[in-house]
Amino acid sequence: MHSLQPLLASFVPIWVLTAVGYLVSRTGLLGEQAEAVLGKFVFHVAMPAALFTMLAKAPLRTFANSSMLAFAAGTLVASLLGWGGARWLFGRRPADQAISGMAAGYVNSANLGIPVAVQVLGDASFVGPVLLFQVLLVTPVILGALDAGTSTEPGNRLARMLRLPLRNPIIMASTLGVACSAAGWHLPPALGHSFELLGGAGVPTALITLGMSLHARPSATAEGGVLRAELGLSVLTKNMVQPLVAFAVGSLLLHLTAHQLLAVVICSALPTAQNVFVYARQYGVSTALPRDSVLWSTLVSMVTLSGIDWAMTAH
Repeated sequence: MHSLQPLLASFVPIWVLTAVGYLVSRTGLLGEQAEAVLGKFVFHVAMPAALFTMLAKAPLRTFANSSMLAFAAGTLVASLLGWGGARWLFGRRPADQAISGMAAGYVNSANLGIPVAVQVLGDASFVGPVLLFQVLLVTPVILGALDAGTSTEPGNRLARMLRLPLRNPIIMASTLGVACSAAGWHLPPALGHSFELLGGAGVPTALITLGMSLHARPSATAEGGVLRAELGLSVLTKNMVQPLVAFAVGSLLLHLTAHQLLAVVICSALPTAQNVFVYARQYGVSTALPRDSVLWSTLVSMVTLSGIDWAMTAH
């Protein structure tokens, strides 16, 4: 069995940066508009730079493998449960339904997935295809639903959807990155390094913004029974249902090897990514559920990831 301490150490940066954001907001160090400004910086500048540089260097052939079918199945089931619960159990509007689906099925594959994979699996090779799957397939669907659900502009919905890549920096950067990868193009080293530095600010700034949102705002657990129930469903789906579906599909249908199955289940059990909070904030959707889903699923995953590691490597 792997040592528990290195695994839990992977979570420390998340808690530290979130706490820094909370303290910054509590002290008023950056002013009243800091959270809004930092949120826009992440969505419009840092995150597009990070996605472009990652996808431009990623070999797209790694996207297609049998293990990804099991991961995709878990993601699909979890996202549909989150979306369906928001629609039929809690009566949320379409944009909130999209965020609920993403909160239940979108894993923190970058800043947490890589260190956890290294500790548990010995390498992070499977995280690359997971990142590609989420960026190339899941993210455009979620952002398209958010755009449609929050738009007040009259006109043809199909035309608006077709223009989405030109209006959304996340999708535009991802598309350009994929194009560069497919064509084998590379930025000049100095320019490429500049993009990497800019993209490197995305995750820490998003976590600081997340922490700032906690100050002087009630959490989902404090906003009534309906939101508590919705949060409970989101965290249960993310931390338990998604990895169980991935395990069932990977073992019973695809007959993956023990190491492949462990990689799929570990990545499926990663907590909700902070991207969900960033997208909700950018589109003016309630941030209580995505914010608390990130925090609580991360806390719970420290137990579930350790349990999966023990259960699947004990024999």
